[in-house]
Amino acid sequence: MGRENVTLAILFADIANSTHLYETLGNKKARELVGACLSLLSEVTSEYGGTVIKTIGDEIMCTFINADDAVEAAIHMNLRLMDMPIDDLPGTFPPNIYVGIQLGPVIVEDNNDIFGDAVNVAAYMVELAKQRQIITTEETTAALENEHQKTVRHIDKVTIKGKAGEVNIFEIMWEQKDETVMMDVPLDTLLDECLLELKFGDQRIEVGKDRSFITIGRQHHNDLVVDDISVSRTHACIEYRRGKFMLIDQSTNGTYAQDQGGKNIHLRRDETSLSGSGVISLGREMGSNVTDDTSLIHFEIKI
Repeated sequence: MGRENVTLAILFADIANSTHLYETLGNKKARELVGACLSLLSEVTSEYGGTVIKTIGDEIMCTFINADDAVEAAIHMNLRLMDMPIDDLPGTFPPNIYVGIQLGPVIVEDNNDIFGDAVNVAAYMVELAKQRQIITTEETTAALENEHQKTVRHIDKVTIKGKAGEVNIFEIMWEQKDETVMMDVPLDTLLDECLLELKFGDQRIEVGKDRSFITIGRQHHNDLVVDDISVSRTHACIEYRRGKFMLIDQSTNGTYAQDQGGKNIHLRRDETSLSGSGVISLGREMGSNVTDDTSLIHFEIKI
């Protein structure tokens, strides 16, 4: 069997919450939906000059000549899934994906299967990713052209088995955000033990050190589901960042927040830190009586 040593960008894309799809749709319909999603991801791979190496369950593994092509493909995988029609499954929305990328030397065999450290690192990156995130390493970001260099954000350092020292982890910020808007009361002094509790109807969820990222939206595989026509499929997310709880809008109609002091803010592709307690409205401006409004998400930070 012939082998070739080359440098490639390895991309793994994993369909989010596929177990939930099987539970809600049944095996046949869920398998069809997953298959349609993987076919779409394969199409995008080809469009950006990539090669599909294999699909494994609900995951696709592919390679690209350079890191920029891999990043472009990852971005358009997310975008194309958002617009994917599902006419035969009313009330069901296309799933999100997790994406991990790593550029590095690999061994390519005659059957096009690949092996090497870069494959292992890319597989680890997709495990770190949250929904709609594209995660990679410093090695990969260093190889990006200037346009993509501007979109990277350092998010963490991790230890990867078989690699010496800590590895810097970066996110490709593919969803456009404008200038950051901040609430008046910062949370710089919060301890790691603090939690943000969210309540919406019968749903309860906590964000903190152990669960640092959640999504909110109309799709049923979001962590907090708000099934309303004004709410986007994945409308917003909340991320815990070193003592601050960031509300990040990703929607068409925007996100509204009001704190305990009555201060209002409107986000559109922006983010803000939440403080104290208050309410969040997705896609609709809040009225004067927020106490009895069942469409609102209530939040409270607990120390």
